[in-house]
Amino acid sequence: MHVDLLIEQVRMFNSYTKKFIKGNVAVLDGRILYMGDRGQETFEAAEIVKGEDRYLLPGLIDIHLHIESTMVTPATFSYGLIRNGVTTIVPEPHEIANVFGLAGVKEMLRASEECVADMFYAVPSSVPATSLETAGGSIEIADLDELLQTERIACLGEIMNYVDIISSSDSKTNHILEHIRSHYPDLIIEGHVPKLLDLDLHRVIYAGVDSDHTHQTIEGMEARINAGMFIEIQEKSMTDEVMNYLIEHDVSEHFCFVTDDVMADSFQRRGHLNHLVRKAIGMGMDAEKAIYASTFTPARRMRMHDRGAIAPGKIADFLLVSDLKSMIMDQVYKKGQKVYDIHEAYLPKPSKHSFPEHYYTSVKLPKLTEQDFAVTVQAADSRYPCRVMMVQDGSTFTKEHHGEVEIRDNQLCWEESPYGLIATFERYGKNGNRGYGLIGGDTIKRGAIATTYSHDNHNLLVVGHNPRDMMLAANEVIRNQGGFCVVDNGTVLANLHLPVGGILTEEPLEQTAAEVHQLTQAMESLGYRHYNPIMSISTHSLPVSPALKITDLGFIDVNEGKVVSLLIQG
Repeated sequence: MHVDLLIEQVRMFNSYTKKFIKGNVAVLDGRILYMGDRGQETFEAAEIVKGEDRYLLPGLIDIHLHIESTMVTPATFSYGLIRNGVTTIVPEPHEIANVFGLAGVKEMLRASEECVADMFYAVPSSVPATSLETAGGSIEIADLDELLQTERIACLGEIMNYVDIISSSDSKTNHILEHIRSHYPDLIIEGHVPKLLDLDLHRVIYAGVDSDHTHQTIEGMEARINAGMFIEIQEKSMTDEVMNYLIEHDVSEHFCFVTDDVMADSFQRRGHLNHLVRKAIGMGMDAEKAIYASTFTPARRMRMHDRGAIAPGKIADFLLVSDLKSMIMDQVYKKGQKVYDIHEAYLPKPSKHSFPEHYYTSVKLPKLTEQDFAVTVQAADSRYPCRVMMVQDGSTFTKEHHGEVEIRDNQLCWEESPYGLIATFERYGKNGNRGYGLIGGDTIKRGAIATTYSHDNHNLLVVGHNPRDMMLAANEVIRNQGGFCVVDNGTVLANLHLPVGGILTEEPLEQTAAEVHQLTQAMESLGYRHYNPIMSISTHSLPVSPALKITDLGFIDVNEGKVVSLLIQG
């Protein structure tokens, strides 16, 4: 019998028994035909690959991530995925949607069409994330309809505004959920529900949101699984307690691993979803269970019944790996064709200026002055209790702290306080809003950082300890039409250009990784203490992530879902 490819003498992973089985695998027309003992006596193969007793795994599948978090284009992202064995992803482009709306989503879809990795998109559901911010674009119900009816969509992306589900029946979020349940009853709905328990959690599930990818605890994870929710475990949830729970309990059908947000330097140095599999095995999880949670369960969650397993009729996306503990790919096959070999050159395709012209001119702000970092308040001269956003290492959550700061001549004397200033400037030319607050904790202790990569609205965010450095950092970002800049005592320490919508670069992954590493080092040199300083600062403006965040409207009490004042009066 003729086949296109025969892989001999491998230890193939069987997803249905969660075991490795020795044998051969035959591929025909891009799909698995056979796996078993039969070999060349049965199959006349156009190509024969010696398995040499290596492991043959299904291609890894990541069902919750944001390409924009790596700050590269889909083509560059695909290049990184393939060499790490990730053959299918479900990206949600709500970052580019916050900048350009429906058009931004379509541009990301278009940019993904020629990628080697399959990209089945999640349609953004929460753009902007809340009504407490100004974004460049929005996604409305009519936009959802257009995308769902014309594009390759896997699911409704994470519903982020869980406060609105619970507290406001007439909210945009509830209208979207009602529309989806009525018109697309079979569509998968992804969720973002940090810390919710008991009735609040059940109300969110009742509304149709039946997964959660946020930071997990044992209590929260048990509550979610008991209520029928699917758990997507990202690295920050891989604590000893959570991993021991997943190892010791029979919950394989209720969770998978996802990356969510991967910095370019981590992508280059540690890998992608294969890094989480490697880490899970290193933390004591059986390799079979870790592989199952990165192939079969994510495929089933997204109803991708044609992949996620090595079995007859499945797409021939598979990996050859010598050592499961390292999860380094020897070869990667996509639809039966070899697309990566560790012993062969693997180069990215150049992609310059591949977006519409106006995507490179999205920062519509004049240069700032030192006066733009003076905070005027209407209050008599005295010391006043103020809200302070406290940054915490180990989490993107913040805490609200109250500290006293002097007010003199209607000016907040923040430079004389123990705290830094955090400011955000609306950068789309819509209303000129700006919000100011105080910041402390595990953030910088001197200098300044400015960025347009600020979730999810991507306005200009500036943190610093003196107006001169803050002005310099902000103006460098404005001049570059987006990115990051770190300044100390008038000297630029790092300057990452993100000219596509203020959030993406078209430079190669290796170059971006080196620049991101330099950026991280510069932030740490100013005293930033965090496992991921870039993700930490970029979520200071995310008003769905507890507890105190900032937008162009001012400080946001996330749990209450409302704007709160910098000064605590009365």
